[in-house]
Amino acid sequence: MASPPQRRRAARHQQLLAGDTDATRRGPSAGRKRPITVDAIVETALGIVEREGYGALTMRRVAGALETGPASLYAHVVNKEDLDDLLIGRLCAAIELPEPNPSAWREQIISVCAQMRDQYLRYPGISLAALAGVPTNLETLRVSEGMLGIVLAGGVDPQTAAWTVDVLTLYVNAFCLETSLLDRHADQEGWAVSRDELLRRFAALPGAFPNTKRYAAELTAGTALDRFEFTLNLIMGGLGNRA
Repeated sequence: MASPPQRRRAARHQQLLAGDTDATRRGPSAGRKRPITVDAIVETALGIVEREGYGALTMRRVAGALETGPASLYAHVVNKEDLDDLLIGRLCAAIELPEPNPSAWREQIISVCAQMRDQYLRYPGISLAALAGVPTNLETLRVSEGMLGIVLAGGVDPQTAAWTVDVLTLYVNAFCLETSLLDRHADQEGWAVSRDELLRRFAALPGAFPNTKRYAAELTAGTALDRFEFTLNLIMGGLGNRA
C-alpha cells in the first residue's frame, strides 16, 4: 500500500519509502499515457513555467497537461507549496558545488550564485517559489550546505557565514524575479523605456534632483549581469574584516 503524501514529503529529508510506487492508470487510457509520478509532475510543471511563466502554474494546469484530474496529483504531491519545493529542488540538483578552497572561496561562492541565477532564469518567475517557503528538499539543502561550507572555509565566523548564505540566496531570488518581471513588461507595447529615453527624462528633471541629473549616466550604466556581479562582490567584500 502506498504511503500518504505527507509521509512521502517527510521521506524526502531521508530516503524514499519502499511503498512509494508509480500510479498505474486505469480505464481506456491505460497503457497509452505516461504513469503519474513525482518526476512526471515536476517535469510537466517546469514545462508550463518555461513556456508561460510561474504565474500560470496551478495544480489544475499540471493535471490537465498530464490528462488526469487534480486528485491524481495529490496522491504524490501534498499541495502547491509542496510542488514548489520539488521544483526548486530539481533546479538545485543541477548546481555543481566545488570543494571549499580557502584561497578562492569568494570566487567559488559567486560561481555557485551564478549557477543558481542561470537555473532560475530559464523558468520565468520561478524564484518566487523559493522566496515563498522554507527549503526542505534535500537538493536545496545540499546547495545551502555547500555554500555554507565555502564561506566557512574563508574563515568567516559561523553566525556571519550563516546570514551571508541567507543574504546571497535572497539576492539571487530577488534578482531573478525582477528580471522575469522586466522581461514580461518588455513584451508589453509602450512599457519598456530605453536607456536613451531614461537619460532624456533624467536630464529634464527639475533642480530638486541635482544628483540624479548629474550622475544619470552612472545610474543607468551597465547590464543586469554587470549589476549582479557587482552586488555579489560588494557583499563578499563586506566580509573582509570578518574573514
